[in-house]
Amino acid sequence: QVQLVESGGGLVQAGGSLRLSCAASGDIFGINAMGWYRQAPGKQRELVAEITAGGITTYADSVKGRFTISRDNAKNTVYLQMNSLKPEDTAVYCCNADLASYEDYEGGNGPYDYWGQGTQVTVSS
Repeated sequence: QVQLVESGGGLVQAGGSLRLSCAASGDIFGINAMGWYRQAPGKQRELVAEITAGGITTYADSVKGRFTISRDNAKNTVYLQMNSLKPEDTAVYCCNADLASYEDYEGGNGPYDYWGQGTQVTVSS
């Protein structure tokens, strides 16, 4: 069974930094894109940043120049370095991975979207 487990959220003052990590584990055959989404209270979930297996990155306009996404393919882990945090960055951040398990691959299925449980990031003013 595949799991995505996030860590690194917390409370930080405006202007501060946090680094989120998300490790995928289990019966993984291969991972395509990995990304971070966030959802603030009363708002829709939005893409924050995404990185392909080859390292091509995409960022939401609101975080460009402040956030950096990276990944370690050997560890099936994606990171989000968040600098110059603002109160409007407060949200639950969820990790996403487009991946196939060995079961998927052997059955000719997938890849599928997998999600972590989310980690709270709170930025105080």
